[in-house]
Amino acid sequence: MTSPRKHLVKDFNHFITCYVCKGYLIKPTTVTECLHTFCKSCIIQHFEDSNDCPKCGIQVHETNPREMLRLDNTLEEIIFKLVPGLREKEQQQEIEFWRSRKWKENGEEDGPRSKRSRLDDDDDGGGGGDGDYHRSDPQIAICLDCLRNSSLVGENVVKGLMKKFIRCSTRVTVGTIKKFLSLKLKLPSSYELDVLCNGEIMGKDHTMEFIYMTRWRLRGETAYPMVLEYRPRIDFG
Repeated sequence: MTSPRKHLVKDFNHFITCYVCKGYLIKPTTVTECLHTFCKSCIIQHFEDSNDCPKCGIQVHETNPREMLRLDNTLEEIIFKLVPGLREKEQQQEIEFWRSRKWKENGEEDGPRSKRSRLDDDDDGGGGGDGDYHRSDPQIAICLDCLRNSSLVGENVVKGLMKKFIRCSTRVTVGTIKKFLSLKLKLPSSYELDVLCNGEIMGKDHTMEFIYMTRWRLRGETAYPMVLEYRPRIDFG
């Protein structure tokens, strides 16, 4: 009986490497017009200068090609399983990137010796206490606006928030935002909300990062905070 053939990772490189940077696909993002997939950062940067697919040359969108991008989470998981240590390496690089960016924004020049680190070093109470395990997550500023429409059923129930500006992890999903709104607005557990970005209803599994990269159209100084609107659920059935 012959033993099953073992495949090497390089046998699959054609399917799991980026056409632009030639490295393994990181946060693989597919162009819906032609179904070609690239690293998210590679295709986003490419679209700064061109509206065409870098691989086949098809025009993706006349004005905003980013609208035609979709993250492929399934492919990402496959790549992480095929390439040992890739997930951990990328997570560490992402942490270091956001830390360095935060230090620069705070005007600190000494890198890891940040204000928080110095305070920790000066603490004689010993370590090992309860810590904030979410500090390394990339953060995003969001404005939650109530979409006013007198014709909507339930308009008298759904109100605007007293504090509509929040800051959260980019990994937070729309489903979590809905739970947050329901809690703050004291809505019944059976009450459903729609969350929209640029007038488009967002799916409950969409992360803030996904929405910002593929739905939020503003960039530069006007990009922050990202505005999400909410309203009573509309049944189109």
